[in-house]
Amino acid sequence: MSRGGAAHGTSNTQDRGWAWMVLLATVLLQGLTLSFPSCTGVFFTDLQREFQATNSETSWFPSIMTAVLHAGGPLCSVLVERFGCRFTVMLGGLLSGVGMVASSFSKSISQLYITAGFITGLGSCFGFQAGVTVLGYYFVRRRALANALASTGASIGLTLWPLISQYLLDEMGWRNSFLIFGGVLLNACVCGAVMRPVQLGHPRSPLQPHPGQEPGNSGEDAQLSNGATPHQVAPLQQARFAACKRTLQKYLAFDIFCKNKGYQIYTIGVAWMVMGFVLPLIYLVPYAVRNGVEERKAALLISIIGFINIFMRPMAGLLSGLNIFTGKRIYLFSLAVLLNGLSNLICVISADFSVLILYCLIYSMSMSGIGALIFQVLMDVVEMDRFSSALGLFTILESITILLGPPLAGLLVDITGHFSYVFYASSFFMVSAALFMGLSFCALDRKNKLKEARTPTSNSPSRYQYTEVPTNPELEKQAPPAVMYITSI
Repeated sequence: MSRGGAAHGTSNTQDRGWAWMVLLATVLLQGLTLSFPSCTGVFFTDLQREFQATNSETSWFPSIMTAVLHAGGPLCSVLVERFGCRFTVMLGGLLSGVGMVASSFSKSISQLYITAGFITGLGSCFGFQAGVTVLGYYFVRRRALANALASTGASIGLTLWPLISQYLLDEMGWRNSFLIFGGVLLNACVCGAVMRPVQLGHPRSPLQPHPGQEPGNSGEDAQLSNGATPHQVAPLQQARFAACKRTLQKYLAFDIFCKNKGYQIYTIGVAWMVMGFVLPLIYLVPYAVRNGVEERKAALLISIIGFINIFMRPMAGLLSGLNIFTGKRIYLFSLAVLLNGLSNLICVISADFSVLILYCLIYSMSMSGIGALIFQVLMDVVEMDRFSSALGLFTILESITILLGPPLAGLLVDITGHFSYVFYASSFFMVSAALFMGLSFCALDRKNKLKEARTPTSNSPSRYQYTEVPTNPELEKQAPPAVMYITSI
């Protein structure tokens, strides 16, 4: 069925029936993929002891895993367009499982970078982002609700993974734990099998003329995998150049980055922010253990952060959706980043378990605000028809700083011998990013006050309707605008 014909076909599975099974599978999938790197801090000390590695060398393992999970977004989008969501999720589950099984046999820390870091991270990326994408096909009227419910899977996973990891580590050691994790992550293939293609009620041609074609795409109107259309008659070399340019504009919005000051400020600010944002999730457990906290209690700290996120993130999303914050969400986001950065100083004051619990409470509340707002603000500064490409460049730049942050913090620990400097560094990155974004957008608002006053009513529907159901029936049946949603946090 062509894009134009998609509006005339409906599915008896959308917003009901099997769609809820797909939603349940997506919740489980987010718990298996997006929150899995949170458990790596539990194994930090054992891996360091096993391979006689420095803090910086050991921290490359979770850093690579998290960075690849975010940076693989454009590649995942290509696979979804070519082969479909079901295949991509199942491929991701297979890669994740194989990566963790192979990592259990690693004989050096560098082998762990490839197996658990790159392979498992890439598999998690495929599973998570394709899983969120398929919700856009199964839910139309209730799409916002579906995405909100699906995001709770990451919080549930953040709660359970550290506790399970600590138990397996105490009973079986890290190698057997990784072997079991490989088997657990293979369940993502089962989640993918549930995500069968949506069948529209008025097809013009067979439902799947190509192996991975999703509803809303036809052979006659769809683009080829290289970005060219079937009716192009340009010379081959010129067509390849045009296809390359079109692909870059589709997945990496360099043109928006150069022209849109708001997008430029926000992308730089968030990229700088995440360099410090991921540090507590990796170093909190070893920091607590180093200061005399029992290992089980130390793992419980990460679970507390995840448990509070289950409830606080939806509340933060509802709060930010109020009309009073329309056009001002960037300041709310900057405030959450500032609070998150200042909360890290609590760890420096004392490493007592009760103080660390207080830190987790404040950190998790600010983390919920960041997670709920990070993509809403991006929708505010970028037009929705270019959101997909803006998100691609956004996540790639973000993944670069995620990759560099933990190893640099580990090098700081190796030089100073104190984990407390990690939290100083995290505070510096977070506070400076919050001030940069807040002050820059304040100056930009003053400079473009008249233009900003006209934008919400004329040509920026994203400021008001980015969580609403589209009113254009043709847009409803198109694939979701790559809102691969709460991917980063």
